Amino acid sequence: MTTLFDPGQAGDLQLKNRIVMAPLTRNRAPGNVPNALMARYYAQRASAGLLITEATPVSAQGQGYADVPGLYTDAQAAGWRGVTDAVHAQGGHIVLQLWHVGRISHVSLQAGGAAPVAPSAIAARAKTFIIEDGAGRFVPVSTPRALELAELPGIVDDYRRAARTAREAAGFDGVEVHGANGYLLDQFLKRGANQRTDAYGGSIENRARLLLEVMQAVVSEIGGGRTGIRLAPVTLANDIYDPEPQPLFEYVVRALAPLGLAYVHVVEGATGGAREVEGRPFDYEALRRAYREAGGRGAWMVNNGYNADLANQALGTGADLVAFGRPFIANPDLVERLRRGAALNPPEVATFYGGGEKGYTDYPTL
Repeated sequence: MTTLFDPGQAGDLQLKNRIVMAPLTRNRAPGNVPNALMARYYAQRASAGLLITEATPVSAQGQGYADVPGLYTDAQAAGWRGVTDAVHAQGGHIVLQLWHVGRISHVSLQAGGAAPVAPSAIAARAKTFIIEDGAGRFVPVSTPRALELAELPGIVDDYRRAARTAREAAGFDGVEVHGANGYLLDQFLKRGANQRTDAYGGSIENRARLLLEVMQAVVSEIGGGRTGIRLAPVTLANDIYDPEPQPLFEYVVRALAPLGLAYVHVVEGATGGAREVEGRPFDYEALRRAYREAGGRGAWMVNNGYNADLANQALGTGADLVAFGRPFIANPDLVERLRRGAALNPPEVATFYGGGEKGYTDYPTL
């Protein structure tokens, strides 16, 4: 029987185990440029089969939180190169999560104090993290404006360029497109945020159009074997909702199948919360089956609330990789702790967002 500690494969990537570090926003990049502290943080966790970076804006417009690293300037690419070199020196694999937050932003984070952008001008009941007078705090997101049809090709090109930069300049092994958690691509997918009447709204095919155009652009740049995607069919994150997620996401994975992706990363339930969301039933096995029946061969990565026992059960019933999020915050040696059945360090919640080494690179190892 396959276990977490057996080698795995994600497209072109040969992985030393099936444990993945999920993307975790930590707000440790002042000026939005990756730094040496971040390189140490990721290198400490390189025993995972695969590291997925914190979400990383593909453009200044895609920025939604203070002090998150981007990938749209030369300085950012150079900063990320320091991270990937450190991870590779430890024998690890690392992919960059490509991000556009859409409406989950604040005017203070947008050029010229502009409104954030979204499929429709509908404000989210959500908060974001900003820094004022040297102190970080959470504030309500700003009301967005609806993107014009003519702007959408430029956003697709931002993802294309970021994917190319990730591989060529920053040294990543691949990328993951963030299509989850109520950010821009998820906003287009779901009717709670998308009330457009053009070719990007209304039907499932139209609402999925932007995500699929982004995926096709990224694959054309770096190859499907180095491209993954993250989806969250029923998450509560960032006030996102669709009344019929099952046919929507089964359509999406069938459309993704021909692209030859490295993996599909699925958040089961509420991101960082309950695996079963009241009033939002979803059949994840049917989703995986739809992907496989359409010819999808990429690794199937599961995520949300997994421990070692649940993870090994998932591997026995069709999953290929298991992503762990919060346990990696406080346990840089999570792989070894899981292997030994050792106790896990508890995380310091107060240090999750912003700050320095404390609660970031100072957790003890076995």
